[in-house]
Amino acid sequence: MSEPSGKRLKTDFPICKTHRTNTGSRVKQNFPTVVEESVCGVTTLLMEVAYRLEALAKIFEQDDHALPRVAAFFHRESEQEQGQAEAMLEYLTERGGQYCNKDIQKPGYESVCAVLQALELTLGQWKKVMGIMVELIQCAKEGGDTHTASVVKSRFLGPLVPKVKTLGDLMTSARSVGCTPDGAGGFGEYLFDQLQEELSSV
Repeated sequence: MSEPSGKRLKTDFPICKTHRTNTGSRVKQNFPTVVEESVCGVTTLLMEVAYRLEALAKIFEQDDHALPRVAAFFHRESEQEQGQAEAMLEYLTERGGQYCNKDIQKPGYESVCAVLQALELTLGQWKKVMGIMVELIQCAKEGGDTHTASVVKSRFLGPLVPKVKTLGDLMTSARSVGCTPDGAGGFGEYLFDQLQEELSSV
């Protein structure tokens, strides 16, 4: 049984509070309004994460940081996150839902000056996204939409698990070569950029 359209989750879950449900002719089979609003909100969240990762990549392309492999790592992760956002948007459309265009806020990463700091920020983002995906799965199950629950688990939550593990390993390696959150370990950051194989393989 679908949840009432007015029901809202009582967490910081990124549900689209200004969602415009499509009233046209497209058929929505067992796609509860609360799940549609949630998928719309999560799509925007994934776009924001991609934007933040790209902002981090730009930082490490600057002359005063110049860590090309670190920059390439964040570029690659940004592209993958954008791909996940597009996949979520495609799923929303396939189910007959509608996406509400929203302004993506500036990341606010102007003060980021160190590899370890950037990795910590990314880990925090991915852990947040993992928690939100779990909430989205629960929301879909409670709404009787087992298809969305299955798709989110396999296509969106599953790929995040190894990413979080790898990022944790990267942070451990960064600390071991002398990287610090304040950027004082400059030579350590150079070693990390040159020697860390995961930057190329992730």
